[in-house]
Amino acid sequence: MTWEEYCISKKLDSEKFKTAQPQQWQDLKAIFEQVHPNSFTEQKKFIINDLRRRFLYVAPTIIDTDKQ
Repeated sequence: MTWEEYCISKKLDSEKFKTAQPQQWQDLKAIFEQVHPNSFTEQKKFIINDLRRRFLYVAPTIIDTDKQ
């Protein structure tokens, strides 16, 4: 799992986060790449929750144009 995939799984918009706070994004990415995702979540859950409130990921909706 990549850092970006992890962010999506936690409903955190990685691009918005990276743009607004590049240093914190890079710091957390570096830590994430050194530990297991479950361990990272346990260590950083309060930070993740705060970031999710500010940079909520909204999945794109797919419109089926074949149906009328």
